[in-house]
Amino acid sequence: MTNKLLKSSVFAFAALSLSMIASAASAQDAVSACLITKTDTNPFFVKMKEGATAKAKELGVTLKSYAGKIDGDSESQVAAIESCIADGAKGILIAASDTAGIVPSVKKARDAGLLVIALDTPLQPVDAADATFATDNLLAGKLIGQWAAATMGDKAKDAKIGFLDLTPSQPSVDVLRDQGFMMGFGIDTKDPNKIGDEDDPRIVGHDVTNGNEEGGRKAMENLLQKDNSINVIHTINEPAAVGAYQALKAVGLESQVLIVSVDGGCPGVKSVQEGVIGATSQQYPLQMAALGVEAIKKFADTGEKPKPTEGKDFFDTGVALVTDKPVQGVESIDVKTGLDKCWG
Repeated sequence: MTNKLLKSSVFAFAALSLSMIASAASAQDAVSACLITKTDTNPFFVKMKEGATAKAKELGVTLKSYAGKIDGDSESQVAAIESCIADGAKGILIAASDTAGIVPSVKKARDAGLLVIALDTPLQPVDAADATFATDNLLAGKLIGQWAAATMGDKAKDAKIGFLDLTPSQPSVDVLRDQGFMMGFGIDTKDPNKIGDEDDPRIVGHDVTNGNEEGGRKAMENLLQKDNSINVIHTINEPAAVGAYQALKAVGLESQVLIVSVDGGCPGVKSVQEGVIGATSQQYPLQMAALGVEAIKKFADTGEKPKPTEGKDFFDTGVALVTDKPVQGVESIDVKTGLDKCWG
């Protein structure tokens, strides 16, 4: 009896030990990833987080999410990268606020063996990240520029244009959308990698919005003080566009100005439906983030890094112009279709 009990105890202990070893190995093998966005309030980044979270759950990836306090808060993003390195993450997905300033921190992460993927906003230079999953932001800008010029017709040559951009640091997404609009509208961009060096007399000026409604309202007020005959406004995103509209409406000029934007969130598409925004270029943040998590899991399993879309230096996640006032020569989808595809 004693021998039997002893054998049973030995077997039980061995089984428990094997179970503990297996659990430890499993924990050690678990793939962890980080998502770092510009803010956690902008619907675009809210949807990005949803896409990343759902895909991480599906693939068994442990995801930690971080965000800046406001758009432009690079310090919080730098601190998040440090945390991800310390935690032993296999990869980082980042929508950078300061696309050049963040590069030393990104290099530190890559040197530590992490895969770093830029989401939506390419780093400067673009190859500072292992890969970029993004909207073609230059094309997004071109589409709304082409649409605005075609909508105005002959009046485009005498337009009074204001630009509501993102932040003074001019992150790449800001530059690409801004310069893309100019190209589409027929404005000489001078240096296409820089905002504000153009000399086209139709440009009233530029101001920054931090990508939110209040910033859009203040920036619009500032531009109206320069020239209250503005009749075209390019906005970095739809929250800024709504703020601009509020400022225009407050002084009775809302019907005078054609507002165009980029994002394609559900509130923004509804603003197109209501006539607040004339047209917007719709992007797909959920897909960006989901693909990013897949790429980190694949890298963890195989060491393989994602490849860009053929002919581009990033993986293109798509863009479509949304408007109920289509123009010849500019491909678009209507508001109903935009609402079917929107987010936020």
